[in-house]
Amino acid sequence: MKSLPLKATFIFLWLSVPTIALADQSTGYSGRHMMWDGGWHGMFFGPLMMIIFLAIAVAVVVLIIRWLGGWEHGSSSSAKSSDNPLDILKKRFAHGEIDKDEYEERRRVLEG
Repeated sequence: MKSLPLKATFIFLWLSVPTIALADQSTGYSGRHMMWDGGWHGMFFGPLMMIIFLAIAVAVVVLIIRWLGGWEHGSSSSAKSSDNPLDILKKRFAHGEIDKDEYEERRRVLEG
């Protein structure tokens, strides 16, 4: 379980290397306005696409971590979900956490 962050980091870096290589390509724009002739729509779609990309990246990392076995929801080492309250009460009485009078009183409440 200690190598989980290392695995997730490796997978993230492995997936991001092609993106870095593609971003370095030169498009050869030149002229009076260089790349600004595209219009005003780039000012809105650029940040929107960045937010969408970051949301997808976070979702992928979360899904990979869950798939590798981290972040198990609903599980607890101290109590199983199949234990009903009466079984827990019996275990507490067996371990000596409560006395006979308290056991009987709580058992009546739970059964009735």
